[in-house]
Amino acid sequence: MGRIAESSRTVTATKEQAAPGWRTKGGAWVDLGLTLPIFVVYHLGVVFLGVKNGTDFVTEGLLHLVEGSKVAYLGATLGIGAAFAVPLLFLARRQVFYPAKFGQMAIEGSVYATFMGVGVPMLVGTLFAATGIGDQGRFAGVIMSLGAGFYEELTFRVVLFGLGGKLLVWLLAEQQVGVIGEAATSATKLTASSFMVLLGWAVATSLVFSAVHYVGALGDAFQLRSFVARFFLGLALTFIFATRGFATVVWTHAIYDVWVLVLRG
Repeated sequence: MGRIAESSRTVTATKEQAAPGWRTKGGAWVDLGLTLPIFVVYHLGVVFLGVKNGTDFVTEGLLHLVEGSKVAYLGATLGIGAAFAVPLLFLARRQVFYPAKFGQMAIEGSVYATFMGVGVPMLVGTLFAATGIGDQGRFAGVIMSLGAGFYEELTFRVVLFGLGGKLLVWLLAEQQVGVIGEAATSATKLTASSFMVLLGWAVATSLVFSAVHYVGALGDAFQLRSFVARFFLGLALTFIFATRGFATVVWTHAIYDVWVLVLRG
């Protein structure tokens, strides 16, 4: 009887450990999978617009690959989505990925986006969003918001801040840190030198994030207030990425842009 009770407690403990909590972080595949709806919907819609996100490196190459055929492009996009879904199904069977996490991402992202939407105007006096969609309406606003959420976070948070910060910490503070998903190093495990390097790098990458919105044919006319606003938004998104991961920051950025660009007009 003692062994049976012990076995039952072990099974219960295992189930409790496996149960997903809002603080649970998955690996890189899980984080990537949780952005699947945003990635697919953006790529299904952007081909019908006259613009695309400036950091989108897939659309043009995919159109070139299918020789400009929109039908083939849509098929290829759905194929990429299916390829994303296969590892997710495998991870779900291993109880690493939970479909309910999609709902959590939407709710959590909405909460963070609301705080950003309220907090930044208190600092600089107004809201700012992406420009360059012309008169194409709310559909274009939604699609461009999704593209900004996915590609700008991949570029500025994962590559520039994450991988760049990992390299700088290794070079300047002589510590090896993780940057993505469950492998990310918590702040409590960082040395003081590593923390200061990452803090400085967060400021630098947020300045770059703000600055790129004024570059190119679709860039805004430079205004100090909008530059500062985007800088603070960049800092907030960097903090969310560092503490909650890639998927959460993608959803937050996309929802924030939809709110500002579409709902607020």
